[in-house]
Amino acid sequence: MATYDPETALAVVDVQNDFADPKGSLYVRGGEDVVRAANAEIESAHVARALVVYTQDWHPPSTPHFAKDGGVWPVHCVGDTWGAEFHPDLVVVDDAPIVRKGVGGEDGYSGFTVADPATGDRSQTELAGILRDHGITRLIIAGLATDYCVKDTAIDGTTLGFATVVLAGATRAVDLSPGDGDRALDAMAKAHVMIG
Repeated sequence: MATYDPETALAVVDVQNDFADPKGSLYVRGGEDVVRAANAEIESAHVARALVVYTQDWHPPSTPHFAKDGGVWPVHCVGDTWGAEFHPDLVVVDDAPIVRKGVGGEDGYSGFTVADPATGDRSQTELAGILRDHGITRLIIAGLATDYCVKDTAIDGTTLGFATVVLAGATRAVDLSPGDGDRALDAMAKAHVMIG
């Protein structure tokens, strides 16, 4: 378990039904274990008065992100559906910030940035501003999935100047290709993300 203080934030990345529940459309094997691990971290962070922030995929019904519209992925985390909701066993701290990604059909995996699907132009979400407004210097990440949203959020976190830690025991990988999760951990470590 990580250590927390008021200058540390815990980012709980995309612990949503479509990823964490076996009935989800893009279920990540072991996603239920991430719920339990994340809850332990949320409790530790809350006790230490550290900020807890959540990210959610929140897609429109059609987006270039989806295979039916030319992308890679099955339809998942469509806003205001069961699949987009947080897993029911996940502890969601009252008044904690929630950053929703892809609301306007944007592409990308990071909690910090999204890309216009037509031009590829990147823009920031509100996450960095939230962290800076709370005086955060260190970011700890748990959630789904290691090889996509966790990886990109972590690498963006270090790029933006936050000392970033990924809790490998509180993440799981999609592993579209065998070993993707391990390669993602290696890529994060090379980008100066600490793996805890």
